[in-house]
Amino acid sequence: MEDTAIKELLINNQIREREVRLLDTDGTQMGIMSSREASAIADQRELDLVMISPTAKPPVCKIMDYGKYKYEMITREKENKKNQKVVEIKEVRLSATIDVGDMNTKAKQALKFLSEENRVKVSLRLRGRQMARPELAVKVMNEFFEMVKEKAQMEKAPLQEGRNITMMLAPIAKK
Repeated sequence: MEDTAIKELLINNQIREREVRLLDTDGTQMGIMSSREASAIADQRELDLVMISPTAKPPVCKIMDYGKYKYEMITREKENKKNQKVVEIKEVRLSATIDVGDMNTKAKQALKFLSEENRVKVSLRLRGRQMARPELAVKVMNEFFEMVKEKAQMEKAPLQEGRNITMMLAPIAKK
C-alpha cells in the first residue's frame, strides 16, 4: 500500500532540534519552546509531535494525529490519480502521393483519436525524387489539416526534419 510518494516527516522522538516553533492542532501558534516541552505537550494530549517545516528557523512542529494525517494524504493522492487522464500521442502516416479516398480514411482515424482527447502526430516520409519537392508534401499536410480542423487545432505546424515532415494536432478544448 506504500506505493504513493508521501514524504516522511520527523515525528516525536525523531525530532532532535533544540528549539521548535509549536503549532496547535487547529494551527494557532503556541510559541517557541524546546523540543522536549513540545513533545511533553503532545504526549499529554495523546497526539504526535510532527515536524512540518524542517528548513524554517526555528523548525515548525505541529501537534496532530500522524496516523490519521498519513491516511488522509494517501486517500487524497489516490483521488488525484483517479481524476488524472493520461494524454497519449497517436500517429497517422501519410504519403506525398496519397489519394483522396485514403486521405479521408486517415482523417476519420485522426478524428477518432481526437474525440478520445488524444493528441495526433501526422507524419509524412519523402521518398526518392519527392525530396526535391517538399512543398508538395507540406501542401498534402495542409489539406489534411483542413479536413480535421473542426475538431483539431494545430499545435505544431508542418516541419521538415530530414526525410520526414511532421505536424502535431491537439483536440480543441471543450468549454
